[in-house]
Amino acid sequence: METVKGIPYGLPDFVQVRKQNAYYVDKTMYLPMLEAESNYLFLIRPRRFGKSLFVSMMRAYYDLSMADRFDELFGGLWIHEHPTPLKNSYQIIYFDFSQAGAGTDRLEYTFNDYCCTELDAFILKYEHLYEERTVRIILESKDAASKLRRINAEARRKGYALYLIIDEYDNFTNVVLSEGGKEMFRNLTHASGFYREYFKIFKAMFDRVFMIGVSPVTLDDLTSGYNIGWNISLEPEFNYLLGFSETDVRAMFTYYQQHGVFRPEADIEGMMEEMKPWYNNYCFSKQCLDDDRIYNCDMVLYYLRHQAKYGRRPEEMVDVNVRTDYKKLEMLAGIDRGNRREDRMGIIEEIASTGSVLMTLNSSFPAEYVTDDDNFRSLLYYYGLLTMESGYGNLLKMVIPNKCVKEQYWSFMRAYFNRSYRMDLTALQKELMQMAFEGDWRPLFHRIATAYKENSSVRDSILGEHNLQGFFKAYLALSPFYLVEPEIELNYGYSDFLLLPDRQRYPDVAHSYILELKYVSPQASDAEVAARSQEADGQLRKYSQDKIVKRLCAGTRLHLLKMVFRGAEIVISDQ
Repeated sequence: METVKGIPYGLPDFVQVRKQNAYYVDKTMYLPMLEAESNYLFLIRPRRFGKSLFVSMMRAYYDLSMADRFDELFGGLWIHEHPTPLKNSYQIIYFDFSQAGAGTDRLEYTFNDYCCTELDAFILKYEHLYEERTVRIILESKDAASKLRRINAEARRKGYALYLIIDEYDNFTNVVLSEGGKEMFRNLTHASGFYREYFKIFKAMFDRVFMIGVSPVTLDDLTSGYNIGWNISLEPEFNYLLGFSETDVRAMFTYYQQHGVFRPEADIEGMMEEMKPWYNNYCFSKQCLDDDRIYNCDMVLYYLRHQAKYGRRPEEMVDVNVRTDYKKLEMLAGIDRGNRREDRMGIIEEIASTGSVLMTLNSSFPAEYVTDDDNFRSLLYYYGLLTMESGYGNLLKMVIPNKCVKEQYWSFMRAYFNRSYRMDLTALQKELMQMAFEGDWRPLFHRIATAYKENSSVRDSILGEHNLQGFFKAYLALSPFYLVEPEIELNYGYSDFLLLPDRQRYPDVAHSYILELKYVSPQASDAEVAARSQEADGQLRKYSQDKIVKRLCAGTRLHLLKMVFRGAEIVISDQ
């Protein structure tokens, strides 16, 4: 009887995935495509997209010391039947620069220490190919650059081919940029900076290089010292290199259904429909805008693991490991130690409020220009906090990819708002329950309105209709009882908020809501306020007749709510 494959949730090591008979979504067909490109490649993808697993697979394929395990590791995969001439023909030097020390203290020491450890492991792995004296000299050296030069000299003398693979190539410098600022970063990557010096060695030493990370900042700053790299991050043929396609996800879930892992009544299409708004919708090439979108693979495996173990969806659709990722927004906002921080916060606030932005996507840029608006928006894309939706002339319309990422924005914005005025979240959770089960909506909405006013008293940037909507959105997203749908199309218009009861998890929710928020300037007249109020009335009547609303809110009392703000002051609150 066939052993059911394990679910590889949290397994970034290809050898372990294959050794433990875990399910592997085959990406080996990309190996000959990568070989056909430049010998020196860069790839940028967001976190949790399978980068480490992919480079681990590359190491196993190209490492000459693993040639006797080729059938074991690659049997049944595409590349097993289509091997390339470069299979198992290299000595591999591998670095994961996320392990090269954190913080800005003793930078050169911690980086050198990490590289020495990895280079010692390299020479011990291949010591049978080198003279004993060479191995001893390399192990005794305390300087990683000296070790690299010695390895290079001996490998060239003996005609050995070397392959350098670097995971998280930009992690080390991104930490420096956010904690130490541009001056410290410049010292690393310019002139005789030690980090730049390593890349000069890499340039002359390796037959092939593959680097993968999450941002293009380091790439641009190192190009004059390492000017033979080819950035394939936006090329259409590599759009699906990482992450899962819809075909991948459906095949995986079908496999587990056929092997009796799911409950008998499990509905694969229902699961796909449930996951899609949370984990799907990524696109990494402008030429692929009309193609199927890509799933975040870590989140799919999180969901799959829960279905297999408990026979139901996760209570929280966002993995706790991802939920804390809003801190990367804090890191991005704090890049260059706060220089132009308010400008960056304005960009984040605008995107969180509207869900989209028109921009030019820059493929690389120097650190000294990282705070420029388009470069900062580009960083949000590379970190997976925006994705391509459509072209607009010579610009791209970027959107927040899915609900999982929206929660990261909202978590970040709540933390940001709380710096000015701390919301009592315990009381707010109680009021969310009152709204859902008793129809008592006023305490909740007035608590949020009060917090908005208090925030605006110390933060001028918060005023405005988009920011008003974003503020409400950040707190309404805390409700477990509703699917909060901002800017959803209803009856040929777009409502500000449709609060749909999550009847699957909370069948007793008795009330649903459509909310219209209207904003007029602090100097607006009473007539302007009245006009906006009447506008909200008409919109609410129209939205309430939409077929989606009637179907999904059936069995609940539908409340049509309007709130009109004059500046930060709420002047009308009614249903």
